[in-house]
Amino acid sequence: MSKFIKNSKQWLPGALVSIALIAALFYFVDFKTTWNAIRTANYRILSGSIVLSFLWLFVRAKVWQTLLRDKPKYMDVLFSAGEGYLLNNFLPFRLGELGRAFLLSRKSGMTFSEILPTIIIERVVDLAFSAAILLAALPYVADSQGSAKIGYVVGVVVILGLVMMYVLARNNKWALDTFHKLSARWHVLHKFGGSFLEPFLDGLGVLTNGWLFIRFLFWMSLNWLMALAAYYLITLAFFPQARPEWTLFILGAAAFGGAIPALPGGVGTFEGAVSAALFVFTHDQSTALAAALTMRLYNYLNSGVIGGIGLMREGQTLSGVYQQLMNMRSKQNVENSEEVNL
Repeated sequence: MSKFIKNSKQWLPGALVSIALIAALFYFVDFKTTWNAIRTANYRILSGSIVLSFLWLFVRAKVWQTLLRDKPKYMDVLFSAGEGYLLNNFLPFRLGELGRAFLLSRKSGMTFSEILPTIIIERVVDLAFSAAILLAALPYVADSQGSAKIGYVVGVVVILGLVMMYVLARNNKWALDTFHKLSARWHVLHKFGGSFLEPFLDGLGVLTNGWLFIRFLFWMSLNWLMALAAYYLITLAFFPQARPEWTLFILGAAAFGGAIPALPGGVGTFEGAVSAALFVFTHDQSTALAAALTMRLYNYLNSGVIGGIGLMREGQTLSGVYQQLMNMRSKQNVENSEEVNL
């Protein structure tokens, strides 16, 4: 209990955001209309989104394997990706990202610190795609000046982040030498870097390999196109008048909604963002929530099946992986403290 209270500063803000958004949905939505929309949705169209759900994860695994320079086997990457997304749906602090790096390191021969940079690059590029998609949608949305400013700010920040990572990758020896000189004076700096920096900089090398980076962008672009197609099918199942350009705004909003601190899986923030985006076009909050809940199921389906199979193959459970991640983090904190004392 004391540990739970101690960590409240980390989980409480996100929980409050989720609870506030869920309360707002309860206030504005007629759940009888929402249920009726779910009952009468076009399930033939929805079946297509289910197929795309699994194809999306298969391609996402290829995205990650490309960043990993094809070192691990594809099936190991696929199951680890599914496990990571499954963990994100149920565990706090987006531990699924650490979880999939940890689980893949146990079956691929690669170290945790080699794998983690690829996940960071993947997430940064995801943000870039999200910003681009949201900006592309703004001409179709009325009164979008505020959203445009947010999109431009996020886009600039993401591009700067990629440029900084590229510069570090190109000058990794200088970065390592500088770090070692500074950490010799300030042990606190070594605490935050330590043995992690060298493999992290090595992982960033993908940014300097032109052909590898082109392959990565190809698979990533295909992955986002599949997500757009799936979200369009789900929207069409509830709103027959839906236009493809709606999906740009919906997916962009969903991506940024998922980035807001919240309960595990973005509970509340995802539904709030998608419902609000759909309401802009339809002015039907209740049916919009029905579509958002279906998109939530879409996100759970592929990770639940692929991630569940992966955990069973490895004899793991959600609680077991969570405990291993907590032990790993505690051990790292102890080692860092000992290094600082030395």
